[in-house]
Amino acid sequence: MFTGIVERTGEITDVTEDEGGRRLTVAADLDDLHHGQSIAISGACLTVEEFGDGWFSLFLSAETLDRTYLGELTEGDLVNVERALPADGRFDGHVVQGHVDGTAEVTAVEQIDDDWEFRFSIPGELERYLVEKGSVTVDGISLTVASLSDADFGVAVIPATYDITTLSEKSVGDPVHLEVDVVAKYVERLLAADADLTATQTPYAERFED
Repeated sequence: MFTGIVERTGEITDVTEDEGGRRLTVAADLDDLHHGQSIAISGACLTVEEFGDGWFSLFLSAETLDRTYLGELTEGDLVNVERALPADGRFDGHVVQGHVDGTAEVTAVEQIDDDWEFRFSIPGELERYLVEKGSVTVDGISLTVASLSDADFGVAVIPATYDITTLSEKSVGDPVHLEVDVVAKYVERLLAADADLTATQTPYAERFED
């Protein structure tokens, strides 16, 4: 599990096409890395395969390539990096699984005093999970939906987030990963199950009719 609090950006230093997927090498100054460790790369949960002083490598499966834009990355591109939350760690963002729900595009970027407003398109299947003041993960960053329209949604980005993440590199038309709040998906599933159960139950009065 992750929190959407990006630790730093990493730079893609090597890309290798492999049978059934793709392998990336990322340069990032991280300590306490180990084989098999979960790590979020721009919001996608991946596994550390190899690592060394200031670098680590990851394998992208066909499923990951289908659901993300990671297959489009080239050497020199930057990615957001967050290691999984330790059991005794501080929880500062919101529950992030690292499961990308869809890919959107930046629709607008505007600097407002020291802050920034970003707007992103909404993949149709994700619209029902977005609410004003609700949580959303954009490229692995825990953000709050500030405004919402039929076509897109907006978030306010403080300077610290802008500077430490890849948002500073984004412009209109660039792709981003979206992960909606998992709590909303669980609520939807429970309500659907409850509705199905209600539909199959015999009304109370009919149980006593001859």
